[in-house]
Amino acid sequence: MPKKQKDPDPIKTVARNRRALAKFAILESLEAGMVLTGPEVKSLRGGKVNMQEGFVRLEKDEAFLWNVHINPYAQGSLHVEQVPTRTRKLLLKRSEISRLIGKTTTKGLTLVPLEMYFNKKGKAKVKIGLARGKKAPDRREDIKKRELNREMRREFGEKQRVK
Repeated sequence: MPKKQKDPDPIKTVARNRRALAKFAILESLEAGMVLTGPEVKSLRGGKVNMQEGFVRLEKDEAFLWNVHINPYAQGSLHVEQVPTRTRKLLLKRSEISRLIGKTTTKGLTLVPLEMYFNKKGKAKVKIGLARGKKAPDRREDIKKRELNREMRREFGEKQRVK
């Protein structure tokens, strides 16, 4: 029997928050663990998560993830209530939390979830970003840059095909 080939990229991305990348300018990002229940982990492995409206709140030297919707696990127990949008505690070092508290007290900065994934050891992690909200002109500028890049890729691709 042939050996099972290992996955070249052991980090499995579950969800990305594309809306956060469109609405915010990400200044820095860091990785945090999450306190989850068993059925939530199973549901995450299936990719049943929506973090479009999610945000991170810092309270009393602890970090919490709010408004992230993890669908209830379909094969889970009916006796245990599974709340999809419950507040989930984030696991960060005390020094990281105090640094983030200092930075978020600055006007206009917030913490948003950017990505959820399972690391090499199989632990569920969330990538959070320190972000500043984009104004409408900034968004328009980003759209123009994206369209220019797309057009350049098309033209270079066509020239290579013609040869």
